[in-house]
Amino acid sequence: MRTNSILLAIFVIGVSFLMTPSCKKNGNCNKKNISKNGGNESHNFGMNCMNCHASGGEGYGCFTAAGSVSNATLTAHVSSGTVKFYTLANGGGTLKYEIAIDSKGNFHTTESNDYTGLFPAITGPNGTTNYMSSTVPSSSCNSCHGVSTAVLYGN
Repeated sequence: MRTNSILLAIFVIGVSFLMTPSCKKNGNCNKKNISKNGGNESHNFGMNCMNCHASGGEGYGCFTAAGSVSNATLTAHVSSGTVKFYTLANGGGTLKYEIAIDSKGNFHTTESNDYTGLFPAITGPNGTTNYMSSTVPSSSCNSCHGVSTAVLYGN
């Protein structure tokens, strides 16, 4: 009888572990969570960050912009750099916002910024900047990049 109880306990623990989501359960938008160069607390490179980090989601803080950046050969993530948002194409106009890329290639912010109508640019670790030729349709960058359009990359 005791063997059955132990097996049942192991089974319940195993099922609980398998059903635990990959994002931490917080579900609250009042938490500040902003990436920084050298930071290493992000996770799930290449995934759509805002699936969890949104109102009612399980992630720590609600992101207003987020994504992942690969190296130019698309073989690994970059380990630093910035994502910038300008009022005009190709880095023209005014620089409105800047988000650091962390050591795991991810960038994210919970700051209440409006990215509508802005043109993003990625400056990778060697200083080369890649520009997006159109305004952002969504600041949930991995909802398109890596799904229906090319992955983001920096040099």
